[in-house]
Amino acid sequence: MCLAIPARVVKIMDDDVAIVDIGGVRKEISLALVEDVVVDDYVITHVGYALNKIDPAEAEKTLKLFAEMSEQVQAQ
Repeated sequence: MCLAIPARVVKIMDDDVAIVDIGGVRKEISLALVEDVVVDDYVITHVGYALNKIDPAEAEKTLKLFAEMSEQVQAQ
């Protein structure tokens, strides 16, 4: 099973590379597969690549669900 995670773009660098924030963790990813990404866009990321842009409201909803699942697992 593969898991693609929404991430907010915080910096765009040369050569289709960006820094994204995923729950406070910053990671370098490739933007080679997605066009017209700007800072503060949300992208779906998987294995170091942005796969597509995502609506900010949908990204926040998904991130909230991940956080809730994490809390439930930690409570067990």
